Amino acid sequence: MKDKTPRSDDELRPEYGFNYSEAVRGKYYKRLMEEGANVVVLDPDIAAVFRDSASVNEALRSLLDFTRSTQHLTERSGRVRKGRVEGDVPSGSEEASPNP
Repeated sequence: MKDKTPRSDDELRPEYGFNYSEAVRGKYYKRLMEEGANVVVLDPDIAAVFRDSASVNEALRSLLDFTRSTQHLTERSGRVRKGRVEGDVPSGSEEASPNP
């Protein structure tokens, strides 16, 4: 049976060679505040559908393209035609009266 070597409390592997004395706290803070951070957390059921951020971006771009292409369809649907009242029959297509 192999002997287990004791692990140190330091979780970084030796090959990383990180020198904590040269670390700068808040190095990117100012840039993040100026540019903004675009981190979005997806719900687990949504995240399970997408394999990476590129597929999420592709789906969102597709949705944006679709909404832009169909936007003109909904712009006019809310208008009411002038001179028409609900229940009016357009001229030339009078309905036959039930009692002749």
